[in-house]
Amino acid sequence: MRLTRYTDYAMRVLLYVGARPDRLCSIAEISRAYGISKDHLMKVVHDLGKAGYIATARGRFGGIKLGRPAEEISVGAVVRHTEDGFDLADCGRCIIAPACGLTGVLREALAAFMAVLDRYTLDDLLAKRADILELFAVAKQDPPPVESDCPPSAPMAQI
Repeated sequence: MRLTRYTDYAMRVLLYVGARPDRLCSIAEISRAYGISKDHLMKVVHDLGKAGYIATARGRFGGIKLGRPAEEISVGAVVRHTEDGFDLADCGRCIIAPACGLTGVLREALAAFMAVLDRYTLDDLLAKRADILELFAVAKQDPPPVESDCPPSAPMAQI
């Protein structure tokens, strides 16, 4: 199963602010840390705020932080919130779906996938907070490139 970029960004935001429970974080700093567009993050942050996963404060000294303790944020719940659907195949339009064994197998596989995610919380993912913060500090010295749709092997245009 492949999760959407939206879910990836949501988890990244939660990990970033979860690693810094003692302060507010800005969308701009999260954008720089991951090399992700601020515009993409603004939509994700707004949605996470509406769902109560993060708390936002406006103004000059504003920012975002976790809206509840990390041990109360289920990875499975976040994935369910951020993903639109979990159809692993388009069985609903297939004429043999009622008799095909694949439909049940995929349903079982998805249930197992979600059961694993449900066993973990954001706090579990942040077990090595110090290591995470150190990696962000190292990355700051050599910031990641901002996301691009070009594959890494694509040649650069000559000017």
